[in-house]
Amino acid sequence: MTQAPPAALSQRLARSVPEPEIALAWPLIERIQALKLRHGAVVVAHNYQVPLITAGIADFTGDSLAMARFGADCAAQTIVVCGVCFMAESAKLLSPGKRVLAPSPDAGCSLAASVTAADVRLLRAQYPGVPVVAYVNTSAAVKAEADVCCTSANAVAIARSLGVRRLIMLPDRHLAGYVARQTGLEVIPWAGDCEVHVRYAGTDIAGYRRDLHATVLAHPECPREVQEQADFVGSTADMGRYLARERPARVLLLTECSMADNVALDHPEIEFLRPCNLCSYMKLITLQRVADALELLAPEVRLDPQVAARARRSLERMLQH
Repeated sequence: MTQAPPAALSQRLARSVPEPEIALAWPLIERIQALKLRHGAVVVAHNYQVPLITAGIADFTGDSLAMARFGADCAAQTIVVCGVCFMAESAKLLSPGKRVLAPSPDAGCSLAASVTAADVRLLRAQYPGVPVVAYVNTSAAVKAEADVCCTSANAVAIARSLGVRRLIMLPDRHLAGYVARQTGLEVIPWAGDCEVHVRYAGTDIAGYRRDLHATVLAHPECPREVQEQADFVGSTADMGRYLARERPARVLLLTECSMADNVALDHPEIEFLRPCNLCSYMKLITLQRVADALELLAPEVRLDPQVAARARRSLERMLQH
């Protein structure tokens, strides 16, 4: 074991993590890397994880679907998911024959928790024949009741691909509204929202643009008033592509805090303003919990086979578009 973190890692993290914190975390990072080698495991991390996880131990960082697809495509037979529970379930759906570990099984999601499989069945009874689109930010049980899944990046394309004038989209009401405005379709929403993105307001934007001349990027889970005032609305992946393409001098990201920290690692030339909101669930995933999961090869994600088969179909239908 080395006594100090490599210079390359320290330099990469310098803008986001104090040097003493990097040094303190380094023995645990080394331990995790050794455990990954021992078990032939990979670590996938969501964009909302802290840089010590994304840059220190992750083999891949991206949105929830990209994480699941990386796990399915790689040779590793053990996947550690640094993300909330529905993300670990999605990884298991696309890698049914692999061991999928969820270091923090208590890491839930306010949005995913807002709708149940029973709710979807009631919606179908209320709107017979209307297709149901489930955001990937849902449980496997909810995905199993849907016709097709979507991400924030492809929600508009999925809605258009159905060839209907009316559809149900759940559970995020703000994403549903965004899709309706972009497509002109009648979108029946569920009343859910993300407790992180819903805290933003239009007044957050006006002051920053006026006083600091910032380019504002908003996630479609933000309220409509925020979306309408932003310079760009898109998923976390879309935000990353926008920044790589446009290279604005000063940026306000209206999404989860750690997204700015992680994007800043790749764009040191951009100044990121930080009036952001933390996802308390995401922060339940820690280096220590990842190390413990790799030591014990637990907690392992297990799904009811019948539910998993139906949920997998909804995901695969999305991937076919």
